[in-house]
Amino acid sequence: MGLGRLSQALLLSCRWAVTAALGGARCRGGPLSARPLSAAVRLRAPQRLPGRGVPPRAGGEGRWREAESAGGDDDDDDEEEENDSDEEDDAALEELLGPSPLSVGPGAQRVAVVHPAVKWGPKKSPLTTAELQIAEAVALVDTLQNWTVLDKIIIPTKNPDKKFVFGKGNLQVLTEKIKKLPHVTAVFLNVERISSVTKKELEDAWGVKVFDRYTVVLHIFRCNARTKEAKLQIALAEIPLLRSNLKNEVAQLDQQRGGSRYIMGSGETFMETQNRILKEKELKIRNALDKLRRKRSLLRTQRRKREFPVISVMGYTNCGKTTLIKALTGEEGLQPRDQLFATLDITAHAGYLPSRMAVIYVDTIGFLTDLPHNLVESFSATLEEVAYSDLIVHVRDITHPETNLQKATVLSVLKNLNLPSHLLDSMVEVHNKVDLIERYKPAEENALAISALHGHGLEELREEIEKKILTATGKKILTVNVNLEGSQLSWLYKEATVQEVEVMPEDGTARVKVIIGNSAFGRYKNLFPNNKTVLGPSSGIVIAAELA
Repeated sequence: MGLGRLSQALLLSCRWAVTAALGGARCRGGPLSARPLSAAVRLRAPQRLPGRGVPPRAGGEGRWREAESAGGDDDDDDEEEENDSDEEDDAALEELLGPSPLSVGPGAQRVAVVHPAVKWGPKKSPLTTAELQIAEAVALVDTLQNWTVLDKIIIPTKNPDKKFVFGKGNLQVLTEKIKKLPHVTAVFLNVERISSVTKKELEDAWGVKVFDRYTVVLHIFRCNARTKEAKLQIALAEIPLLRSNLKNEVAQLDQQRGGSRYIMGSGETFMETQNRILKEKELKIRNALDKLRRKRSLLRTQRRKREFPVISVMGYTNCGKTTLIKALTGEEGLQPRDQLFATLDITAHAGYLPSRMAVIYVDTIGFLTDLPHNLVESFSATLEEVAYSDLIVHVRDITHPETNLQKATVLSVLKNLNLPSHLLDSMVEVHNKVDLIERYKPAEENALAISALHGHGLEELREEIEKKILTATGKKILTVNVNLEGSQLSWLYKEATVQEVEVMPEDGTARVKVIIGNSAFGRYKNLFPNNKTVLGPSSGIVIAAELA
């Protein structure tokens, strides 16, 4: 019997690695177009970053794309070397991101969704019902193009973790129901993960493919991934499944082929060879992700130097995060989609608060109840960006019947990210889609009711965000008297957020209201020492210039 699909893919990977080591031609023509590795880090923006004090242009808000490297104007030799390095990265990544042996494939599927309903015990969640759980499973299937739900089946079980999930009698009932379905091609068993042995035996019994929650969510991720970083993280999440499937496949091959277990006199068993190839692939993926993480760290350093406050918008999948960011920034290019996991890649968008302070809204991956642990771990490189935020906005779909369970899921993931305590304590909770509930009032203290789609409550949200940002960043609102013949005003426009300018032509001065960070304030005092600071009225501190 020939090698299975998984083994063939791994051996091809091994042959490619040997060819590359011997200086052979690199593989081309993979599913990804050749482009620099740094293209995986995409932060959306207008043509240039808004200056720290540059007032917004007409329209006030928009999209911006941050530089993909921290360097300035490098010389031609450095650029050529970097391009050569990026091309080498592309060649290696094309192999890592090639067709997956675990891929479900682009074809249509006619699916029976089966949910094991736990009637009692510690596995039963008090915050949901079997009907709501299978509804979410159906929503996952509906997310996929050309996938159709033929039937929804709820079968009781005492322990969904046992080998065949159900007891013998219920398994027989389920088998009969599945075999009666016309033209069924797959069964989606709504459990986190089933073993490769269980999967094979159920497929033999039912005569169709069997997918668990891990497989379906991973397939959705593959379909929605756009950048190389997202695809690398998905490839990393596949490694545990590849290892599990490998054990089952090797066991079957050992039973059928007999003979020597060693490959071409190498002294290495087939199993050892495949495991070594998997380890090498995992190491390459992690190294590529580490390189992207370092580049993202450089981007964070740039933003920190410019003192742009960063606001991470988080929430359960399909709660309206992207719609809210579009409403807050006015960015026409954002196209929210009414589907699960529409956003997998971190994107950043420039907006302005009521004081005209420029801020960055970061859109993040959505969360899901019982999201497999390996998927969360694989996307930790993306989620770690949240730890460097100045504020978290937690968006909730308040119309969803499981909104409390969704909140608990998001908070659980955030706590597991080991975020700084001040980020969790200052988090702004937003109840979205209140236009669908008549006379809605939040039960939670300090929660804000909004409709991102219709703009209800957004001004109150902006004001709350501004208040929290001023506290988190230590920025000051100051009123400064400047000499218009000097360079103070232009410096303030460049290094701070100028809110108002009141010109007093009789003495050639202007009264300028600004928002300025601590470091910029220190530089201002050093550059313009002939100023004295006095306590001002309710607007804040007044810096009165001693004019010559």
